[in-house]
Order: sequence, then C-alpha cells, then structure tokens
Amino acid sequence: MFQKLQDNRVVLLGAVAIFAVGLTTSGYALGDGLRRSKMAEHRSVTVRGVSERDVTADLATWSVSFSHEGTELGPVQQSVDQQANAIRTFFKRAGFRPQDITDSDVSMSREQPRNKDGTPVGPQRLTVSRSIQLRTTDVLRAREAYARQAELLRDGVELSSTNVTYTFTGLNGLKPKMIAEATRNARQSAEQFARDSGVDVGRLKSASQGYFSVGPRDGEDCDDCGSTGGSTPFQKVRVVTTIDYDLG
Repeated sequence: MFQKLQDNRVVLLGAVAIFAVGLTTSGYALGDGLRRSKMAEHRSVTVRGVSERDVTADLATWSVSFSHEGTELGPVQQSVDQQANAIRTFFKRAGFRPQDITDSDVSMSREQPRNKDGTPVGPQRLTVSRSIQLRTTDVLRAREAYARQAELLRDGVELSSTNVTYTFTGLNGLKPKMIAEATRNARQSAEQFARDSGVDVGRLKSASQGYFSVGPRDGEDCDDCGSTGGSTPFQKVRVVTTIDYDLG
C-alpha cells in the first residue's frame, strides 16, 4: 500500500514538472513571437516621390476696375462710359477680339457730406464704379498688353484696380503620368535606403497622394501652394506622393 502511494506521488510530480516546462516553453515562444511582431512593425520606411512639369498657362483673365465721382448722375455716368470705351479700344488695339471683352461689374453709391455736428453739407456725392474683363487664351499677348497698361491712364481711365491671372487648364491630362512618376521615384528612394541598410524592400503598407500644386516656374518649391498659377504664365506643376514600405 505504501509503495503504491509512493508511485502515485512520483507520477504526479512528473506531470507537474512536464506542465511547468511546457508552460515555460510556450511563454517563451509567445514572448518571442510578440517581440518579433513588434520588431516587424518598426522595420519600415517612409519615402516621398516628387514629379514636376514646366508648363505655360493657357488662359489669361484680366479685370480692370474704374470709377468716377460727382454730384450729378448724368455727367458721372457719361465719364464712366467714356472710360469703358477707352478700355475696349485699348484691348482691341492690342489685338484682342470683341467677344473676349465683357462688362463684369457695375455699381453706384451715394454719400452725403456732413459737418462735425452731423448736419448735411452740400449736395450728395455720387460714385459710379464699373469693371471690364478680358478673358483670352492668347496669354502671351495679354502679358505684353498688361505691361503697357499705363496707356489707360493717359487715355483718361481712372483706374481703381487692375489685375491679371494666368491659369493652366490642362492639369487633368498630366495627372496619370505624374502620379506614376512620383510613385516610381518613391520606390527608388525606398530601394536605395534598403540597400544602404542591408535589407530588402517589402510590401507597400500605405500610400498618400499629395494634391497637385501649380506655382511660378522660377519660384521656390512649395508643398502648400495653391492650384492656380497666379501672376505669371510660366508655371510649374508639382505633386508629392508619400509611401510606407515594409523592410525585410
């Protein structure tokens, strides 16, 4: 009877030892697996690929605003009409078609002069303001004419403001090739980094395409530029793609 109890005790202790060894081994394997998984998460690289194109704007929009002030509407309106004719003549003389020139805005305001006590003094002052817009695809002709806008002052135009904007409208046609080029450049950067680090480039984890910007061709690179070119017809289209790769 005593011998049987001794045998059972030996079996029980053996089972406990085997269980302890198994638990230790599985715990090590689990910890090693988590460690390897954590290392894999950090074995990655983030790269950026850039694609640029020099372009020339294909649309020019030029707005000329002017006004005249007086006490009677008739003479004020007459002066504004004469200025409008002078602007149209200037544009036609520069070689633009009549259909390229449109009236874009007109307004009138009244102001009553008053003394320091608030009492009306004299007649009301009337101001009539107008804007004429030139919209043309002949952007280089518009650029040349804009350089001669001082002629408008000599023609009696009371300029309030004058501004020309050059726009490149062919962006959609460039997007597919530029995105592909930016992606290839990003991949090349990742491969170079991997070679320098003695590892291989793995799968693509994530990708983010930046928005397209159009800025001055001769200006500084700008990731946050807007989507229009602005004050020069000579522009640069730019896109930046950001990609995360696993490293093997």
